[in-house]
Amino acid sequence: MAGAAGSGRDEFVAAWASALSDTAFVPTERSALLERVGELADLLTASVAAREWEPAPVERAGAEIVRLGFFAPDALAATLRLAAGHLAGSDRRDAAQAALAAGFVRAAHERIFTEQETLRRSALEARDSAEAARRTSEARFRAMFSDAAIGIGITDTEGRLLEVNAAMAGMLDLRPEQMHHHHLVEFLHPDDPPELRHYFDEMVAGTRDHYRIERRFRKRDGTPLWTNVTVSLVRDETGAPQLLVGMVEDNTERHVLSEKLRHQANHDPLTRLGNRALFTERLNAAFAAGDGQRIGLCYLDLDGFKAINDTLGHVVGDQLLVEIADRLHRLVRAPGRLLARMGGDEFVVLVEHTDGMAELTALSERILAAVAEPVHIAGHRLTVSASVGIVERPVATSTPSDAMRDVDVTLHWAKVDGKNRWACYDPERNAREIARITLSAAMPAALENREFYVDYQPIVRLSDGQLLGVEALVRWAHPEFGRLGPDRFIGLAEETGLIVPLGHWVLAEACEQAVGWARLGGLEPVVSVNLAARQVAEPGLVDDIVQVLRTAGLPPTSLQLELTESAIMGTGEPLGALHKLVELGVRIAIDDFGTGYSNLSYLRHLPVHALKIAGAFVEGLRADEADSVDAQIVTALVSLAHSLKLDVIAEGVETRDQADRLRAIGCDQAQGWLYARPGPPAKINPWLA
Repeated sequence: MAGAAGSGRDEFVAAWASALSDTAFVPTERSALLERVGELADLLTASVAAREWEPAPVERAGAEIVRLGFFAPDALAATLRLAAGHLAGSDRRDAAQAALAAGFVRAAHERIFTEQETLRRSALEARDSAEAARRTSEARFRAMFSDAAIGIGITDTEGRLLEVNAAMAGMLDLRPEQMHHHHLVEFLHPDDPPELRHYFDEMVAGTRDHYRIERRFRKRDGTPLWTNVTVSLVRDETGAPQLLVGMVEDNTERHVLSEKLRHQANHDPLTRLGNRALFTERLNAAFAAGDGQRIGLCYLDLDGFKAINDTLGHVVGDQLLVEIADRLHRLVRAPGRLLARMGGDEFVVLVEHTDGMAELTALSERILAAVAEPVHIAGHRLTVSASVGIVERPVATSTPSDAMRDVDVTLHWAKVDGKNRWACYDPERNAREIARITLSAAMPAALENREFYVDYQPIVRLSDGQLLGVEALVRWAHPEFGRLGPDRFIGLAEETGLIVPLGHWVLAEACEQAVGWARLGGLEPVVSVNLAARQVAEPGLVDDIVQVLRTAGLPPTSLQLELTESAIMGTGEPLGALHKLVELGVRIAIDDFGTGYSNLSYLRHLPVHALKIAGAFVEGLRADEADSVDAQIVTALVSLAHSLKLDVIAEGVETRDQADRLRAIGCDQAQGWLYARPGPPAKINPWLA
């Protein structure tokens, strides 16, 4: 029975606590609330069960509910409802409910009265505090206004100064009374742009409540006072603009320092000229201005400056740059022009509103002449030259980045063309250069994709036209540019090093083709393959060629390698490699003989079997001019070769007259369009019969 009673008590306490919690939020943990409600439940139960009925304890329980923070009517209703259920069957239930209600209502009334009294006292204290704060605020404002280190001024909506503190007047070397009732504009610097006025107009119109700008005032002696001004709008009770309060901070020192730093950031410390940043800013501004103007750029670089730096030192080099910069500055200085040092020994001149390319070329001529004048530094008489790239165009059809790219390219052209000159931008030349770069980048993939192929041209015996050999000539079937001859890509291959794998591929193709012709059962011509200087310098040249011959099954005696004079005239490993190849039976021929470096005394020691006379000499041979200069040169070359027991092959034979003259001179072999143009292997088959 005791257990059942305890269970009923706990359920009542839990239900009572939950019902109270639903009526208000009280920052009390659930466990603490259950404990306190349990005490009230025990008090209620004990009072009802007492021998004599005393309502006072139950009233205290009702009052305690209010003190716990549950004073809403819902809290009382829930309490009475739950108490009625808990005390069901007791003849004192109604009395207990009445006592709970009485205690609850009395405590609630006391709470309301206490809160009202507290609010009344708080309102009185707030009024007194506000009045005291107002007086204090006014005193502080007056003290701040009068004694503040920062300048403060108050104007009406007309801009008339109503009050000015001592700091503000002192900034202008005036007394406050000298500024009162004067218009603010009287103290502003006349050089400030008038558009700054629109901030004030917006404040007066009520569309802006505050702004902050940098403004110049004019001191009593006329000197400028740079300031940071913060202006706030004061409205009347209707919200209309009434006053403007401005706070003025002297910013002159900071402005001067900022201008100095800006100058340093935009100028080269060595030459005091504008730097790349300033030039870029001016160039962008020129293009942004538009208005149909044309601009010109002269981009110059000193020729040979690095040699002076490396031999005489950077101190002398810097002094030379300063002198050149001074000369250029005196020469270029004019409205609409800017001279800047871009870095190192590079300078650029921006010319706005040009009259055309003639103005730029004339300026470049004067620049070249000025730079070429000798410079005396530290006992040295120094002479340098310059290369200049020129771009001139309308701003409407270009961009700053395009102009700089093109003038940089043009400067490179001036360098490549021989230095000490100017060059003008040429779109067609640039297109060729881009195509050249495109080809260079595409060559590795082209080799992988087998875009290269080999044509063959017959080499015949002049005496009877008998086929003796064929020259393998590489071509490129470019997917975009079409069929390309070796003059378009061999130079690029040599520059990039791709000539080594490309040459290896051509050699392998030619050797395999020679074996294919041999299988036909007719003539077996010697296949002649060009070898670049880069290939000759490769350490594994001999092993590579031997491997190619072995793989193809071609005898070494059926292979002839053609090298230029510059590639073969040397010593060391390359020459040793040629000797090894000759020992194997490979033939060596000097290609385009007579057009390069010809050391005749050295020629007799070289492992060479044949000389190929350049087509430039053959072109001038005619039957009716037996003693022409070209005829005499060819005669001398043939005589020289025969004295060294070398065969002579003439290239570029296109007419019967040329063939007759070569035969008369004693030339052994020939190749050219007279006999056949270079073509696929099938074109050689008829010659083999």
